[in-house]
Amino acid sequence: MSTPPYFGSALTREAIVDALSALSEELGKQGVIGELCLFGGTVMVLAFNARLSTKDVDAIFHPTTLTRELVRRIGEQRQLPPDWLNDGVKGFVSARHETTMGNLPQFPHLRLTMPVPEYLLAMKCMASRVGGTDGEGSDIPDIMFLIRHLGLQNARAVLDLVGQYYPENRIPMRTQYLVEGLFEEGKL
Repeated sequence: MSTPPYFGSALTREAIVDALSALSEELGKQGVIGELCLFGGTVMVLAFNARLSTKDVDAIFHPTTLTRELVRRIGEQRQLPPDWLNDGVKGFVSARHETTMGNLPQFPHLRLTMPVPEYLLAMKCMASRVGGTDGEGSDIPDIMFLIRHLGLQNARAVLDLVGQYYPENRIPMRTQYLVEGLFEEGKL
C-alpha cells in the first residue's frame, strides 16, 4: 500500500477516497453498512472538485462507536492526523437538514451523503472564516464558488437563503458583512 499524496497536512481527493474505501472495507468485515454525511471542505473536494484538498473530513456518522474505532485504526495505518475524520460539525447542523448523495463516490459498505448545495452555502456563510495567521482556513473561496454554482445574483438572495436554514437571531453579523462585501467589491 502506498501512502496517498498530501499537500502539507491537507488531504487530497485521492487520500480521502483511499481512507473512505478502507473504512468501507472494515465495516464490511463487521457486517455493517455505515453512513457518513460529509460537510465542508470534503464536499468541496469530492462532490464539486472546487479545490485540491482539505485539512480534515467533517462528518456525522453512524454507527458512531464502531466508526470512531475504525477511523482511528485507519488513521494510524495511513499516518493521518488523529482527527482526520471527526464529527465536530454536529454543532452547526441545521434543523432543516437536507441532504443528497450528489456526486459523491459510494462504497459497498459505506453510504455517503452531503448537504444540498444551498444548505452547504448557508453553513459556510454561518462560519464566515476569513483565514488568518493562526492557520485557520478561509470559507471565502467556497462561499464564492457556491454562490456562482447556485446562480445567486445579490447579497440579499444569499442572506435570505441562510435564513431558510438558520434562525435570524443565530446568524452572525460577520456573515452579513462578508456576503455584502463580496458583492460590493465586485468579486461575484
